[in-house]
Amino acid sequence: MRYLTLARSIRRLPTHYDITGPLQSRFRPKLVPADPKPKKYKLPATYDPYGPRPPPSDKIIQLAEKIAALPPEERRQISPVLREILGHPKMQSTPVEQKVEKITTFDIKLEKYDAADRIKVIKEVRALTSLNLKEVKDMVDSVPIVIKQGVYKDEADEMIEKIKAAGGVAVMCSYETTFS
Repeated sequence: MRYLTLARSIRRLPTHYDITGPLQSRFRPKLVPADPKPKKYKLPATYDPYGPRPPPSDKIIQLAEKIAALPPEERRQISPVLREILGHPKMQSTPVEQKVEKITTFDIKLEKYDAADRIKVIKEVRALTSLNLKEVKDMVDSVPIVIKQGVYKDEADEMIEKIKAAGGVAVMCSYETTFS
């Protein structure tokens, strides 16, 4: 008896449930063969989202023919002239001088400090540079030294005033950076 049940389970063919899975077995889809000839849709050669446009006028066609007949050197000159005449803001060329920016940044240099105000100067330099205490002590002990680099004028003036209030003497060293 056991042998018969084992043989039947081995010989059993897969059912629709086995092929499709547990969720799809409820719906029992109709098995329809695929189309032998799929439909081919013809797409237009060019897609224009604004719809068909009217043909250009005779003046435009004559102008385009004249431009095409010009030598390449003269064709290159058409674009800048049209920019100037039409006055289109995006099309106007900007001179090279306007693109170059000169930015002046400063280095803050600690020149000297009063020995009595050493701790105040260390605290102020530590607040300005966000370094740890040991690094700031070594920096202040090896005066003259650059405390901060690449600072704009407003920030540099504020830093120098704070160091003066703490009892130190700081100066600005400037250099110019050019960006294009």
